[in-house]
Amino acid sequence: MNITNKVEQFLIKHNILNTKKPILVAFSGGYDSMCLLHICKNLGLNIIAIHLNHNWRGKESLQEEKNCKEFCAQNNIEFYAETLTEATPQTETFAREARYKFFEKCSNKYNSKIIFTAHNANDNAETILYRISKGTGTIGLSGIAENRDIFYRPLINIKRCEIEKYCDKNGLKPNVDSSNSNIKYKRNLIRHNVIPELKKINIEVVDAINSLSQISIMDNEIIDIYLKSLIDPYKTSNFINYPKAVQLRLLYNLFTSNSLEYDREKITQTLDFIKEYNNSKSGKTLSLTNDLWLFINQKKIEIIEKQEISNIEIKIEKPIQYEIDDKIFVIEEFSKEVKTYPKDSDKIAIVDLSKFDNLILRHRKDGDFIKPLGCSGKQKLKKYLNEKKVPKHEKDKLLLLTSNNEVLWIPSIGISDNIKVVTRPTHMLKLIDK
Repeated sequence: MNITNKVEQFLIKHNILNTKKPILVAFSGGYDSMCLLHICKNLGLNIIAIHLNHNWRGKESLQEEKNCKEFCAQNNIEFYAETLTEATPQTETFAREARYKFFEKCSNKYNSKIIFTAHNANDNAETILYRISKGTGTIGLSGIAENRDIFYRPLINIKRCEIEKYCDKNGLKPNVDSSNSNIKYKRNLIRHNVIPELKKINIEVVDAINSLSQISIMDNEIIDIYLKSLIDPYKTSNFINYPKAVQLRLLYNLFTSNSLEYDREKITQTLDFIKEYNNSKSGKTLSLTNDLWLFINQKKIEIIEKQEISNIEIKIEKPIQYEIDDKIFVIEEFSKEVKTYPKDSDKIAIVDLSKFDNLILRHRKDGDFIKPLGCSGKQKLKKYLNEKKVPKHEKDKLLLLTSNNEVLWIPSIGISDNIKVVTRPTHMLKLIDK
């Protein structure tokens, strides 16, 4: 099967071949992307070539962009390019981040949910070797996914030698990036030094590594089926009783689903933290980034974000709906006799507000207090929330119905003894998610 047929089969597999929607092709002008763009054009796809000039090599970079533009003009392919500033850091990590920001921008510009990148089988082998050298897990052995979100890689199972033959046969003249020979970049070091040494052991080492990748993908599918069978795996009491291997894999999934950098040591340290604080009532947090923390208490394990405290205050003047944050607060006149009142955990309360007229809906403040239901004295709100085992990071998000510094109702938590119904209620309170 030739390259064109392999790409065609890939497109059929992913239900792309007959789409009329625009397809963006990441186009550097090198062998891989020129081969891919040429095949897509011949297959009659509605393609747009997108080119990011990293601006690392001055005139050479400008010439490569010009070559890309001319190739697209000669082949009647729409072309779009952007150039990074000269101050751009020349690192592999920054370059990758800049490319994907560019891809996202182009996706929005052209309203396209399909982006082709020209990663090939050699790229996949190099990626796996790099991950092995850094201490990857079994998911890392899966290599570069042929499809992730809006990104598709039609050449991922095609070797570089096949791509070069295609370009030569079709008279294509790709750009040759001089930086590809610079072994200060890790992937170039693997390509030019490591893989040639491995070929002395197995001439088909690229095929062998890609075979390992496929085996890893299948094995991980089995693991995922097992993990999906677990009920509420991040409930602390469940998690803490799993075998260590399962705990580590669940943490790995938690990290990757939140796009967090990880290595074996970091995940092991996180597991140790969970084991140390799994009996915490109010909860403990472990910093993962500037804006993300891992939270653990007796009930659950989760990744939490930095919260900005809202200073919004709404004066409740009459029975009506009030919008605050992403919630709707409803207060209705209500005087019916009821036999069963809502639970503290409900977002609804039937109360007597006849003693209060200065009602404010807001978040907590210093000096807040509450008279807990059934108690004769008042209590600091902080102590009350601690006794209710409200996690620290959730306290600032709570909406409170207050009168001055007295808290009357905390939806899902409880009401004040001062608004309990003794004879007849005056109002029904509700908090609804938008």
